[in-house]
Amino acid sequence: MPTRASKQLKEAEEVNSAALRVMALTTGQAAPAKEKNAAAVALGRLGASKGGKARAASMSAAKRKEIAKKAAATRWKKA
Repeated sequence: MPTRASKQLKEAEEVNSAALRVMALTTGQAAPAKEKNAAAVALGRLGASKGGKARAASMSAAKRKEIAKKAAATRWKKA
């Protein structure tokens, strides 16, 4: 059982959307698709393309090296 409310909400949304799909299939209707705001998507991409470069430029070489070592250790860590 999740302990955070956000996880519980997400599970409830999944159950509701599954029920909606089942209802749509049994009645022969098409399930409504989620629509995304194109302007919001474009803004998100714009910020994402700038974010990593700006963060790296503002960091010292030692800090970047420390982060890279931590990332490599995490990737190669045994499960």
